[in-house]
Amino acid sequence: MGRKRLITDSYPVVKRREGPAGHSKGELALKLEEEPEPPPPSVDEAELELLRQFDLAWQYGPCTGITRLQRWHRAEQMGLAPPPEVRQVLQTHPGDPRFQCRSETGLGGLSGEPGTSPDATSLHPSPMMGAILT
Repeated sequence: MGRKRLITDSYPVVKRREGPAGHSKGELALKLEEEPEPPPPSVDEAELELLRQFDLAWQYGPCTGITRLQRWHRAEQMGLAPPPEVRQVLQTHPGDPRFQCRSETGLGGLSGEPGTSPDATSLHPSPMMGAILT
């Protein structure tokens, strides 16, 4: 009996080239590792990260249904010593919803678009939620 047939016997043999313009795999790997570091975050990004950390800090109370500045004032009135940097950032950007309103999605608003706030048209309760509430 002859040699046992392999599934790869039905496909033609294709020899691979070294790569573009004679580069070997090792050279390409070295070039990929030498990528420049990403630029440092902008001032706005750093401030937004500070506000996200404030949003996640449970010791300042719940943050649902109020602005960040309202939450900061409430925490101060309760003697919880919220970070003064947060208040400075909020007062620096008084009309910008990215800074004033807490983001549920991490993208700005509930609808997922940066700088938007939720409205009645963007919040649709699920049918299951209706069954639970009734």
